[in-house]
Amino acid sequence: MERQELKRELDATLEARRELGSEYESALVESFVEKVDAQVRRRLAEERLGAARGGGGADRVSAGTGTGTGAGAVPGSGTFGERFGFAIVTLVLAVPLSAIGATQARLSGLVVVWAGIVAVNLIHARSPRGRAKGVDAA
Repeated sequence: MERQELKRELDATLEARRELGSEYESALVESFVEKVDAQVRRRLAEERLGAARGGGGADRVSAGTGTGTGAGAVPGSGTFGERFGFAIVTLVLAVPLSAIGATQARLSGLVVVWAGIVAVNLIHARSPRGRAKGVDAA
């Protein structure tokens, strides 16, 4: 259900971009990113609440939303939902940043932007925050 909601929001944002033009692009992207961020935060709160209620709640949340720290979780920083949300946010921000980089410095600007995006995602994926919470425990 939540994925359908986000898909509708993204479709609406893209349609508004087509209708309003590129001058409103940054405001539209910011609005969509805020909605994605709010949904990721809500999922994390649900997961933490489930874990605080006895540990078994995290698996129930993971079965319902595709996030959590169940047997299928990938090791790394935080839960799958947190990592996935972070990746989505960086990719959404990549669109205007790529346009700016390509406009200002052509191919070299585009390469710098994407090198930064990859670096930020790698640093986030390797951060020890998740390990401190016991996420990597097998």
